[in-house]
Amino acid sequence: MTKIAYIPQDAPFNEDQRAWISGFLAGLHSRLAMSVNAPPPAVADQVEPGPSLRILYGTQTGNAEGVANDAAAAAKSQGFDVTVSGLDEIELEEFAGLKYVLIVTSTYGEGEMPDNAELFWEALAADVAPRLESVSFGVLALGDTGYDGFCQAGKLFDMRLEQLGATRVLQRVDCDVDYETDAAAWIQHALTALVPTSGATGMPSTPAPSAVARSGWTRKNPFTAEVATNRLLSGPGSDKEIRHVEFALADSGIEYETGDALAVIPENDPELVDAIVEHFRMSVGTLVDGEPLGKLLGQKYEISAPSKDLLGEVENRADNEELSHVLRGGVKETLDRWLYGKDVLDILRIAGDDLSVEEFLGLLKPLQHRAYSISSSALAHPDRIHLTVAAVRYQSNGRERGGVCSTFLADRGNKAKIFLQPNKSFRVPADDDVPMVMVGPGTGVAPFRAFLQERALRGAKGRNWLFFGDQHRAHDFAYEDEITGWQESGLLNRLELAFSRDQAEKIYVQTRMLEQGRELFAWLEEGGHFYVCGDATRMAKDVDHALHAVVSAHGGMDDDAATDYVNSLKREKRYVRDVY
Repeated sequence: MTKIAYIPQDAPFNEDQRAWISGFLAGLHSRLAMSVNAPPPAVADQVEPGPSLRILYGTQTGNAEGVANDAAAAAKSQGFDVTVSGLDEIELEEFAGLKYVLIVTSTYGEGEMPDNAELFWEALAADVAPRLESVSFGVLALGDTGYDGFCQAGKLFDMRLEQLGATRVLQRVDCDVDYETDAAAWIQHALTALVPTSGATGMPSTPAPSAVARSGWTRKNPFTAEVATNRLLSGPGSDKEIRHVEFALADSGIEYETGDALAVIPENDPELVDAIVEHFRMSVGTLVDGEPLGKLLGQKYEISAPSKDLLGEVENRADNEELSHVLRGGVKETLDRWLYGKDVLDILRIAGDDLSVEEFLGLLKPLQHRAYSISSSALAHPDRIHLTVAAVRYQSNGRERGGVCSTFLADRGNKAKIFLQPNKSFRVPADDDVPMVMVGPGTGVAPFRAFLQERALRGAKGRNWLFFGDQHRAHDFAYEDEITGWQESGLLNRLELAFSRDQAEKIYVQTRMLEQGRELFAWLEEGGHFYVCGDATRMAKDVDHALHAVVSAHGGMDDDAATDYVNSLKREKRYVRDVY
């Protein structure tokens, strides 16, 4: 009788590694069980490929891609012939010919498709989309319950595939920010459903990688890095506080590429922690579920932005007409206005003494990492990672408040827990001879500082054009000496500046794009790559509208043709964004 391998409870694995290895062992046991009475193959090295499985991902920050690769490793251990790719790497005609498909997708912003899933979704949602009766599928959705459009992208794919006649092999799972355990379980359920349907043998087609070796530093296992540099970039007259922060990588083994992001796990403001502890008439050392309350509030839970669960529970218990009105009205903008400037302590004070500390903690979301675009090239700084951080500070209801991670880095972050978030779609052009156009106002300049360092050290001959802007040139020109130095040396061929408050009429980067439209279109026609980094809510949308207008005006195209042109840039990965 074959014994089933198991993982000892004291094995040195975290939760994600344990889930992955459990799945691998299950597949291994399945293979052994099926081969007990099987005759040996006639020729050992002639292994028939297993059934084809396509795993597609839609991602903005890399999480969905990571889960897709985890699913691929597990599927290979079950004998599938697996191909993993982004949703922007497959045409609908090819998709219609697939038999087994798993889709892993995040949701961007308030229920929008991530950039690399946008065009595929438009084709799938069109009235002329083909029937998909031959396709068997499963969908895993990643999201954040803090947003109204929680997992909306995954929900839309799941619904539309069913409408087109595809067969759902397992129910969609919607994951919150702590997604790893649910994602690992979904992978195993998907393979359990697919193996008997597909005829997979349980024989691995290629060796599965080691989860422990592959994972490195992760959200559950971050690297504690020293902050080697923390200096102010903005001038004394600025309305902003922009900082240049450098992390020493030491012996971490972290190797980053230009265009990647760095995730920082912050700690909450000690003053806010103390105020919440005081509200409950306790001390920071009071044990709750075996851990000090101060540590839980400081390092484990989100105590800045109130969760929907907390708001709902307080509304149920407190007789507060204003809170009931904004919650029950169902108008997101009204709720957002009411919440502006409020934190968890403000909501607690509405509840009074109605919530116990245990009930309160159960209504909080886990404290999440914050991702920042890396502003250095590993060619120039292999042992350090540079960030460009806007420290958010404001007053509300008589209390000083600030951004969770930005003020942690500015004021208290001598050390920080970090891990890398690769962004494979946001890279310097592989061809060193093609033009590069970069639009990055404010801290959006961060990755383009890295891009220019990279191109300089690669000896790239392609022309470089930067659109940068902020409020005032005298106080808000981040990295002015470096940028103007690159312009003088000829590395930066063109520099368009847009300081909105230096004249009566506000000027933005999209204004400069329209002014230079003829030349900008010429660069695109020469194979240029177009990059955008910064605020997604307004700037990125305004830049996108300006790009369409430039293409239409200087390419002699109507709106539909201009849209097709811009979409072709996206398909060719010559128009990519790093927006937040």
